[in-house]
Amino acid sequence: MKRGPANILVALPIDADGLARVRAIAAGCPVDRIDWLPPDTELPAELIRERTVLLADFAPRNLSAMARLRWLQLGSAGYEQLTGLPLRRMGIRITNASGVNDVAIAEWCVAMLLAFERDVPEMLRLQAGRAWERREKFQSELRGRRVGIVGYGNIGRETARLCRALGMEVWAMSRGPIGPRPLRYALPGTGDAEGAIPSRRFGPDETAEFLPHLDYLILTAALNPGSHDLLGARELRLLPPRAVLLNPARAHLVDETALLRALRAGWIAGAALDSHYREPLSTDDPFWELRNVVITPHISGSGGSPHYQSRLWELFALDLERYLAGQPLLNEVSWSDLDAR
Repeated sequence: MKRGPANILVALPIDADGLARVRAIAAGCPVDRIDWLPPDTELPAELIRERTVLLADFAPRNLSAMARLRWLQLGSAGYEQLTGLPLRRMGIRITNASGVNDVAIAEWCVAMLLAFERDVPEMLRLQAGRAWERREKFQSELRGRRVGIVGYGNIGRETARLCRALGMEVWAMSRGPIGPRPLRYALPGTGDAEGAIPSRRFGPDETAEFLPHLDYLILTAALNPGSHDLLGARELRLLPPRAVLLNPARAHLVDETALLRALRAGWIAGAALDSHYREPLSTDDPFWELRNVVITPHISGSGGSPHYQSRLWELFALDLERYLAGQPLLNEVSWSDLDAR
C-alpha cells in the first residue's frame, strides 16, 4: 500500500549525491535540512509539526510536537538513545544505520586480534627502546584460535566472515536464533546473510559453556536496558586467563569495576577498547595506565569514516523508496528491542 507524500527533515551532514537522490525519490515533497541535532535539543514547533520523516542521530526533546512523524532513520547502528521515548504510542517506526560501518568495525577487530596475537604493543615498546628481540610470541598465528562473538547482527556477521577467512573457529552468542537475517542493509559480499559461519551457537543463558573455551571475545551487541553490564565479574572470571576482550560496541556492556579488576588481576590477558565509559578519556582515566589494554578513541567505525556519509545516504534513499511504496523497511528496529530487558 503506497503512502502519501513525505515531509522530510534531515539533521545530519549532507552527502550531495545522496541528497540529490533523495530529492528525486521524494518527487517534489519537502526535504529540508538543519545542522546536526545534538541530544536533548528542543526544535521550533513550526519546523517539525508537519514532518513525517526524520533523519537524525537523536529525537528532539519536544518529540511530542511531531504528531505526524511516522519514521525516524538514525545515523547510528546503536539506538540506546531512544530508550524510554513514547515511540510505540506515537506509532513512530525506527530504522538504524546497521551496515554502514560494518566493514570498518570488523577490520578494527582484525587489527586488534593481530595486535594481541603477535603482541604488537610490546614490539613497539622494544622499538622505542632500540631493543632487538625475536620472541616466539611475535611470530604467533591467529589460525586455529577460537573467537566468540556476542551479538550476531551485521557487525558480528562481517567480523565472523573475516575471522573465518583467517582460519579462526567462530562461536556466536545471540538473544535470538542465528539464521537468515532478511531486510538488512549490507555491502555486497560482506557478512553472513544465512548465519552459517558459527560452528557453535549459544543463547544468553549458556555463558558457562561459551566463555571458558575462548581465546578472544568480541562484543558487537546493541546496548539496551537488558544488555547493560552484560559482562560482570562472574562472566569475566569464566573467561580463561589467555582470553582477550575486544569491545568496539558500547563500554557499558561490561561492568567497569569488574573489567578494571579483571585486567589488573590477570583474570584475562588484555582488552582492546574503542568505546569508553567517559568520552573523551581524561588524562587520569584508570584505563590509560594498563599495559595490557589497547585504547582507540571511538574510531572503529564512526561518522568520521570516509565512507559513512555516502553509505548512510544510500541506505536512507533505499528505505525512502520502500517507505513511499508501503514496503517493509531495511534495518527496522522493533519496539520490543528498544524496550528489551
